Formats: sequence, C-alpha cells, structure tokens
Amino acid sequence: MHTRKMIPVGVLFLSLVILSAACKQKRKFDGPKGYALNTPQKFIMPTSLHEISGIAFYKGNPDTVYAEQDEDGKVFYLKPGDHHALAFKFGKHGDYEDIAISNEFVIMLKSNGHLYTFPFADLQQEGTERVVEWKDLLPKGEYEGMYADEASGLIYIICKNCPDESDLKIAKGYILQLNNQGQLSQHGNFAVDVKEVDKVLGTKKLEFRPSALAQNPRTKEWYIIASIGKVLVVTDPNWKVTAVYNLNPALYVQPEGIAFDKNYNLYISNEGGDLHSGNILKTAWTGK
Repeated sequence: MHTRKMIPVGVLFLSLVILSAACKQKRKFDGPKGYALNTPQKFIMPTSLHEISGIAFYKGNPDTVYAEQDEDGKVFYLKPGDHHALAFKFGKHGDYEDIAISNEFVIMLKSNGHLYTFPFADLQQEGTERVVEWKDLLPKGEYEGMYADEASGLIYIICKNCPDESDLKIAKGYILQLNNQGQLSQHGNFAVDVKEVDKVLGTKKLEFRPSALAQNPRTKEWYIIASIGKVLVVTDPNWKVTAVYNLNPALYVQPEGIAFDKNYNLYISNEGGDLHSGNILKTAWTGK
C-alpha cells in the first residue's frame, strides 16, 4: 500500500512565505496598472540631448516633446523619433534639471532651486528679453523634479536633497502659483513619507532622492521617479504612498524625467552615458 509522505508544517509555512514574497516582488516589476514598464518603445535622442533631463508636452500633445539637458540654458523640441532637435536659448550655461509648460508659459528649474519663466510663444522667436529669473521662492537645497498643472496653474516641485530630510525621513515638496501674466508666487507645500516607501519595499535604509514627478491625468495619482535606487513611487492625490516599483536598470539606466501625454501614455527620459545614448521610453496605456 502506498503511504503518502506528509510535509512538515514548518517547511510548508516557509515555502508559502517564499512563494508569497516572490509573487509580491514580481508584481513590483510589472508597473502600475495599465503600464507595462518592461516593454516600452524607445526613442534615441540626438547628440544635443545626450544629457536629457526633464521632458514636457504642450497641453498633452504627443506630437512634440519639449526637453532640456543638464548643461545648456536651452529648451529643445522635436518629434519623438527625430534625429535633430530645434533649440531656443533662454539662459546661460548651468545645471538645469526640469521643464514644465502651463498657462502659455515655459517654466525651467535649475538644481539650486532658481526658476526661469518665459512665454511659450517665444520658442519660435529669437531673443531672451522676456525671460524672468526667480531666485527666492524655494528654500536652499538640490532640486530635480517639477510638474505643472494646466488647469489650476499650480507648479509642484519636489526636493532631491534638502536640509533635515534624512533625519525626518520625508521628501519635501513646494507648491507655487503661476498666474496668467507668468508671475510665480508661493502657494504651499507637501511631503512624501519615506517610511511608507520603506514599508512597501520592505527596507529600512532607502536613500530616496526624487529626480522627477508627474501626475497621471486619468487617475490623479502622483508618479515620482528616483534615479538613485531605480524606483517609481506612486502616491494617491494626497501624497500617501500606495505602491513602489523597481525599474529595470537595463532599460531605465538613469531616469531623470517623466511626463504623460493627453492619451495617458507614460514617458520616462534617461540621461545618456559612456555606453548608451540619451533616450525617452514610451509606455503606452493599455486601457486595462
């Protein structure tokens, strides 16, 4: 007679824990619902955008992407897939990190927190006489991520590295108001609890240094990229962390920019390096 071999309870429990952890880890790599982050469409950037950082769309139109790179005070614009980008010079050489477009104005963010605004229409014209520099709206710190809400005119800027953040385990953010004349003013602040990110990932020592953020126009969730650590953090509209996804380092080598178009497609830009060109990865929204 055949005798069925019993599996010890301890071994069975351990197996279930390992299986559960493996499934949870797999889900982290899948990406948010509706976005297959591991199978994006890649657009190689021209040499002028080898060090591409921030990206934006005008009213969500995907026909033209607007971008900047770390060193030149220029706004570049091109159709995804073009081998050449047009450029508009708005400022001197510097460390520019992000771009946003709202209320018919372009907003540029420098790493030290200085901002530059000028009319969107000026991109088609020569001269920079209408560029305004804003130096004292943000506290001292290092900034890389910015998002502009077209409907409200609010500008959201998250700090990559600000004083006291490490001790408090938060990522600070600041809200500015852009009026119809292109004037900026302080409007409030927000914060992302890094302890919540640690809890979702199951870590305790995550160095969360945000490099870009955008709001999903369909769900109103916030998508925050951290190039260091290669993670995508998703929060609800009130900045409560709901999910964290590990980004495939073979694809997202140095993610520095993020944007959505009006069709809910997701774009993440990667700065180039010695062995790879700057690029933009487009993940189409599946509608599921």
